[in-house]
Amino acid sequence: MDKYLPLFPLNLVVYPDEELNLHIFEQRYRQLVNECLEDETTFGIPAFINNKMPGYGTEMRVTALHKRYEDGRMDIKTKGVGIFRLIDYQNPTPGKLYAGGQVETVETPVESGEYALALHGKVMRLYELLKVESDLDAQVSLLSFRVAHKIGLSVDEEYELLTIETEDERQQYLIRHLDRVLPIVSEMEKTKDRIRMNGHFKNLDPLNF
Repeated sequence: MDKYLPLFPLNLVVYPDEELNLHIFEQRYRQLVNECLEDETTFGIPAFINNKMPGYGTEMRVTALHKRYEDGRMDIKTKGVGIFRLIDYQNPTPGKLYAGGQVETVETPVESGEYALALHGKVMRLYELLKVESDLDAQVSLLSFRVAHKIGLSVDEEYELLTIETEDERQQYLIRHLDRVLPIVSEMEKTKDRIRMNGHFKNLDPLNF
């Protein structure tokens, strides 16, 4: 489905159901947020990476106005609604201060994914190595999006994940990433253990020559 969205480009990737807090200070985005609050409408955050907009982004809903300052700045809470592909970009939107564009909604089915248990196991192994506690559920919907920001992906990789259309494919993508990362992190932990041993007496058996 195509529709027109006010756009707020940012140098980050947001996923469906993700909660994002924003501090709004530019006049154009104050106008955008005020209109979203008044009309209960959504806006889009197209990813702005390496000084360009490659085309995918996330539709956002303002869930709360946390604070409004005397000078017009705002602290707001938002939540990802869904993914879109940017079809046409206008800067500014006619008659407005902010940019906008025609977008195509990308469907994101919420199935758990065939590789959920394998992905969950590797994520928990990473957390174990990093000594991070987690109560992550393997059967949570859109597991790939829930863990993407927490396993060491670059911004480019986070964006690539946003463009993958099925949960199975996204989970396989993250499993391949973790298969590369886990041996490195494991070796780092072994190195830390060796460093911690330096300066301590060691009980060694004498060698018989």
